[in-house]
Amino acid sequence: MKLTRKIQINIDLPTAEQRKEVRTKLYQWQDRCFRASNLLMTHLYMQIMMKDLLYLSEGVKYKLVDEKKDSEGILKCSHSNSTYRMLSNRFKGEIPCHILNHLNHELSSRFKKNYMDYVNGTRSLDNYKPNAGFLFGSEDLKHLYYNEERKLYCFRLFQIPFSAYLGRDFTDKHVLLKKVINGEVKLCTSKMKLDKGKIFWMPVFEVPIEPHCLKPEIVAEASLSLEHPISVRIGKKSLNIGNKEEFLHRRLAIQAAYSRTKAAVGYCRGGNGKERKLKALERFKGMETNYVGNRLHEYSRRLIDFCVKHQAATLVLLDMQLNTEIAKEEQFVLRNWSYYELMTKIKYKAEKAGIELITT
Repeated sequence: MKLTRKIQINIDLPTAEQRKEVRTKLYQWQDRCFRASNLLMTHLYMQIMMKDLLYLSEGVKYKLVDEKKDSEGILKCSHSNSTYRMLSNRFKGEIPCHILNHLNHELSSRFKKNYMDYVNGTRSLDNYKPNAGFLFGSEDLKHLYYNEERKLYCFRLFQIPFSAYLGRDFTDKHVLLKKVINGEVKLCTSKMKLDKGKIFWMPVFEVPIEPHCLKPEIVAEASLSLEHPISVRIGKKSLNIGNKEEFLHRRLAIQAAYSRTKAAVGYCRGGNGKERKLKALERFKGMETNYVGNRLHEYSRRLIDFCVKHQAATLVLLDMQLNTEIAKEEQFVLRNWSYYELMTKIKYKAEKAGIELITT
């Protein structure tokens, strides 16, 4: 399976002028990638909808194949190469061709996955924002190593030196990067993103499924409820993970503090414009999201550990349809319970542990 991590990195050049020049180039690449993404989705959609343009004459050809291979083809090259050539002609010299190649492959695969939804009108085309970042392949990232003296991970991307300081990292980023250096884990197509002056690297690691001694005949039954985020039962053994007061107390406290601070912003001392006025409010920005993410990670981790401990090869989530309907009717539950995010984390951790997940 594939794991994605987020690491803040720095441009590893000696002078401020050199770093500024590289940063300007990276922002240009991100901008061109943003524009190329929206253009690519538009071209892909127009190509598949060509045959539905009923107002065209009957003699018009619309087969999306190379005209050299099929007499009814309307393309000068293959279907996949047509979009790449469009991007290359538009942005050649402004962005590395490797980035455009990975972008074309990634978005074309995503478009094919959602093809029927686009045709039936149940899904709109994906819209990409200016800070979406840009993709690059593992072959573009070279000389990844750990500098013992500086305590940094260093590498080169398109001949630009970067460094990453993880410090006292309590996640598995150190372990994964060490395994990449030793050749034990494969690094896949990754992303780089620039946001508010910071540079983030989102490496994608291809790791094997964790080996656990699981028994197919043992089934764990779990449910998501209002009283307990997760309740799980395996035979006669049961476990309640978290409770309503413990989960909601801190979240509601953060929301209340944010509301009080927002009401008092108008009375804050000014002097340096909007930034000085909103300084107190900025402290709460992202605090609720980080807290909820941390709690849901802990809940899902305990659930999977309980299944592995009792060798359950299958995890069944009960009454998910009913819980979804309740959440839609109760605005308080829909706003504060984060059912979908918890489901996503359970699914990811179950796949990593080799446990089959079934929802009812």
